[in-house]
Amino acid sequence: MEIRKARPEDLGTIMPIYENARKFMRDTGNKNQWINGYPSHELIQKDIASGHCFVGEEDGCIKMAFAFIIGADPTYTLIEDGAWLNDEPYGTIHRIAGNHSVKGALGMCIDYCAALTDNLRVDTHADNKIMQKLMERYGFTYCGIIYAVNGTPRLAYQKKIR
Repeated sequence: MEIRKARPEDLGTIMPIYENARKFMRDTGNKNQWINGYPSHELIQKDIASGHCFVGEEDGCIKMAFAFIIGADPTYTLIEDGAWLNDEPYGTIHRIAGNHSVKGALGMCIDYCAALTDNLRVDTHADNKIMQKLMERYGFTYCGIIYAVNGTPRLAYQKKIR
């Protein structure tokens, strides 16, 4: 799979991937994450315009999408009930979703991002048991609780690459 920066013309393919991910979350017991149409069309447009939206493409078809931002994430400034592994520069993976046709999409995303920075951070909702297990499988360490922009708590993870 080739990972590349998303282009404006990819938006029509990306949004159904997120819709499918929202449905999958609901079907697997995660009813409180990505509610009210999150991530919105406008947010993904903004991610694309800022160069933070990436897609995984195989045989000319987009199979996954995610945001990757290198630099301080304001929601990661305060962490409760724990601590980050270090205070070194990091990149944050947000909004990862796939169309379920590719196995190991998250691993490919992590590998891509790990080639760009020595530290990765990610967060997920307490109801997202699948993502929590995947974070452990891919070598992330649970660090504590952060709060999303809307004030809801998220479980925070970090992985030191080198």
